[in-house]
Amino acid sequence: MSRIGKYPVTLPQGVSVDLAGRMLTAKGRLGSLQLAVDDAVTASVDAGKVWVKPNGETKRSRMMWGTTRALVNNMVTGVSRGFNKNLEINGVGYRASVQGKNLVLQLGYSHDITFPIPDDVKIVCERPTTISISGADRQRVGQIAAVIRAYRGPEPYKGKGIKYVAEHVRRKEGKKK
Repeated sequence: MSRIGKYPVTLPQGVSVDLAGRMLTAKGRLGSLQLAVDDAVTASVDAGKVWVKPNGETKRSRMMWGTTRALVNNMVTGVSRGFNKNLEINGVGYRASVQGKNLVLQLGYSHDITFPIPDDVKIVCERPTTISISGADRQRVGQIAAVIRAYRGPEPYKGKGIKYVAEHVRRKEGKKK
């Protein structure tokens, strides 16, 4: 039995949720997001809350109950407050900058890496060694942060590369003489 699915998603001030058939749409100050509700669950909106109920006692409906509730909660949080991922760059000569609609990364390769910034995500570099990615869609923000991190992941000997701010890189000792 889902424990998270039992609780409704409370809508904060300025967020509206509409249900048209199986399509759930959340609108807020940061934009609008849509979710196709699975056939195994039923969603309903009443009195400023979104309720998700399973359609039966099958394993799939119980799995999708909590998953759908979590996705709806992420949508509501995204259009009201948004999500943010922070990356940190370590290494001599490693830096990042936003030039127009592109993120330009200098990561020790023979060429600069140009990453086009999507329209639904905002990327800011306060310092040349920090990247802040923000947007309304939690999955999209996390995916873009993972793609940028994959250009030069942190290595364990010197700790050079791109890492999440809260990430701890396990260091190795290196060879001995």
